Amino acid sequence: MRRHAVTGGLVADGDGGEPQALDVLIEGERIAAVATPGSFAGIPATDASGLVVAPGFIDAHSHADNAPFLTRDDTTKILQGVTTEIVGNCGFSLAPRAGTAIDDDHAARLFPPVAASWTGFPGFLAEADARGYVTNHCPLVGHGTLRVAAFGVVDRPPAPHELAGMRRSLREALDAGAFGLSSGLIYPPGAYAGTEELAALVSCLGPGHIYATHLRAEGGHLIPAIEEALTVAEKTGRRTQISHLKSVGRPNRGGVERALALLDRARATGVAVRQDAYPYDASSTSLTAALPPHYLEGGAPAVLARLRRPGAARRLAADLAAENPGWENRVALAGWDALLVTDTPSGAFVGRTLAEIARDLAAEPVEALVHVLVSQELRVSSVTFWMDERDVRAALAHPCTMIGSDGLPPGTGGRPHPRLYGTFPRILGRYVREAGLFTLGEAVHRMTALPAAWFGVPERGRVAPGTVADLVAFDPATVRDTGDYRHPDRAPEGIAWVAQAGRFTVRQGRHLGVRAGRRLLPA
Repeated sequence: MRRHAVTGGLVADGDGGEPQALDVLIEGERIAAVATPGSFAGIPATDASGLVVAPGFIDAHSHADNAPFLTRDDTTKILQGVTTEIVGNCGFSLAPRAGTAIDDDHAARLFPPVAASWTGFPGFLAEADARGYVTNHCPLVGHGTLRVAAFGVVDRPPAPHELAGMRRSLREALDAGAFGLSSGLIYPPGAYAGTEELAALVSCLGPGHIYATHLRAEGGHLIPAIEEALTVAEKTGRRTQISHLKSVGRPNRGGVERALALLDRARATGVAVRQDAYPYDASSTSLTAALPPHYLEGGAPAVLARLRRPGAARRLAADLAAENPGWENRVALAGWDALLVTDTPSGAFVGRTLAEIARDLAAEPVEALVHVLVSQELRVSSVTFWMDERDVRAALAHPCTMIGSDGLPPGTGGRPHPRLYGTFPRILGRYVREAGLFTLGEAVHRMTALPAAWFGVPERGRVAPGTVADLVAFDPATVRDTGDYRHPDRAPEGIAWVAQAGRFTVRQGRHLGVRAGRRLLPA
């Protein structure tokens, strides 16, 4: 068995304490010992002088489900020091499928085209396993995907037999190794689901599984949306993750502190709930999220038919101006100049806001929105600038917050949100070194041991004897993100190397071309 040591560095073991001068002995795939400097003399060693050695980071909120199916390796996370990703978030997963065009339409709202040969979740996992993983994957099942496979994109509750079918598909996925269920309650068809439907599905989860939810609202109705998530948690007794906690829109600044107070009260009564956040003041999703939910019923052909009808822009303008408490109105909360197009199939409009596109077209902004969506057949990604830095810091600073990138799936092209490339180095550079929002040891804990324990990631998240040797070494004085919204696709700085199961896979900012990740099973 191959033995080697990592010597001379400071070890942040994942438990939250400050880094200590320690050496690490690796035997095969696992950490064999952690001891005082000089304990492993005579063993081949990697010099980590000037570096912090930490467990490989765990991305608590990823959308890289499609990464195994890409021809090119997805290095967006591994170059940040991320070795494990929780995928299948926001109600979107690549299985199960009914094998219909509506399945493809739903998946295409988030993922680049994937030639799917499977229907059930076990088939999807088998195909992904055969392709291989750059990072470890811990898959969730998407509620929206379950619903589409069962009865399409329809604004109604499931019939009893449809709900039974969704429950069967979910149990099949859990038996195959899924870590739990996710929901995206701002996205059709998740937006059409009631609380009882969600609870009926979450009740299928075992004690070792998790329910992660993109809340129904993140602006003026943030508190009722959290109350709904807590109702599901209380009814089912299952661990619940609030995805990318935020408060959006100028009128709702300061909302994160109120949300955290509500969550803390629930935790004090024994509700098992945590949250994740990303270190940026802009969000990113499909531009179709700017449409009221009823526009999205029936799948892509129906949506395009609505938008192509005479007078569609006029009707949409009226709908955007109307009060609708069940929907987060991005235009009202952010404004046309805060909606930036980041990717389209043709490449047109990328890097322009809706206000700028309207000026280019000599049109009203709502007409520009319709034109962009129709001309690109709805496959438009966008960034929305509608958050306040104080809310970002409040979410990050809370001790129950984990870190998730929430980046768009790899392979979409265009100019995705820079969080896809820089989330974890940004925490270490901007929020630890520069802002002092938390200590280095606490930041590493939020990115390693905390999500490992909460999601049930096996044998990872700590630098301790017996754990798998997924490790990252970084320079605490220089680590930082380098991308911005106009030029996001820039690798971070300060990540010296990454090892997966004892094998080096990144050195000096370069991936060594090995898919050394694995699909993990819940602990």
